[in-house]
Amino acid sequence: MIQTDIAIIGAGPVGLFAVFEAGLLKLRCHLVDALGVPGGQCAEIYPKKPIYDIPGHPSILAGELVDKLMEQIAPFKPGFTLGERAESLEKLDDGSFLLTTTGGVQIKAPVIAIAAGLGSFEPRKPPLDNIEQFEKKGVEYIVRDPEQFRGKQVVIAGGGDSALDWAIHLSEVAAGLTLVHRRSSFSGAPDSAEKVAALARAGQIALVTDAEVTALQGNGRLNAVRINQKDRGEFLQPADYFIPLFGLSPKLGPIAGWGLNIDKNAIEVDTYDYATNVDGIYAVGDINTYPGKLKLILCGFHEATLMVQSAFKRIYPDKKLSFKYTTINGVQGF
Repeated sequence: MIQTDIAIIGAGPVGLFAVFEAGLLKLRCHLVDALGVPGGQCAEIYPKKPIYDIPGHPSILAGELVDKLMEQIAPFKPGFTLGERAESLEKLDDGSFLLTTTGGVQIKAPVIAIAAGLGSFEPRKPPLDNIEQFEKKGVEYIVRDPEQFRGKQVVIAGGGDSALDWAIHLSEVAAGLTLVHRRSSFSGAPDSAEKVAALARAGQIALVTDAEVTALQGNGRLNAVRINQKDRGEFLQPADYFIPLFGLSPKLGPIAGWGLNIDKNAIEVDTYDYATNVDGIYAVGDINTYPGKLKLILCGFHEATLMVQSAFKRIYPDKKLSFKYTTINGVQGF
């Protein structure tokens, strides 16, 4: 059995940063994640995607952010159980918790921090009859490495941030890029929408609005998509790759059965310290909800910081918490 101070469910950026903040208070952490590597979606889904809202970094690749966070927490020697999902949680007589993973690993801790992002998730697929036969043969729901699309004909469908961001990014490597959206306006960031419009005016992106992809074509591998546009009607667009980016369908999984207050697949928390309704369990990052919630990595870092301060008081109720600025003694001085 593994014993630690804080068992963190989710090894994404927010979970990793919680390790750093806990380490400053000399609290030990052990992280559990269903993915095989630390970093969550940033490592598994879009490691090459630039992120723009990390303080001090005008732009940083998601995978690079994970590498930096791992470097930052290395002095605190956290434990990891990767490739296994948090399956069950039991409250023990001494007030601590026993967390058991799908692989049978047991972790005992007085504090549980849920930093599971969107929970377990799967991409929302467009309703195309033969889409499964082209998966991994031209249909991709996740962009892991932009170089995969270098010199190829790419069609992206969607109107949110992911579709806009990847259209901008892949326009630099693809031989031709078409962005298809069912409306004339976009739900993503206005700045990104304007960049896409500018690229379309410059002829670097083919922007097809008020349209939908209605069929896929190919013999063993995708070679074209059929598009139906309101004014133009149906036409074939050559495509080596079709990337539908309609978001993720999140599921809490076993966490939903742990007695926590849930609102629309998110865990309700108190913004004082991001505690849940179950004493000793906290939720930080995209997994939680509260009035005014913003699903930003930056906000998750703030939540993790306050959560750890509260966790220390729960673990050591008789100790005075003396928190110093990291510039006083440096990380090693805590």
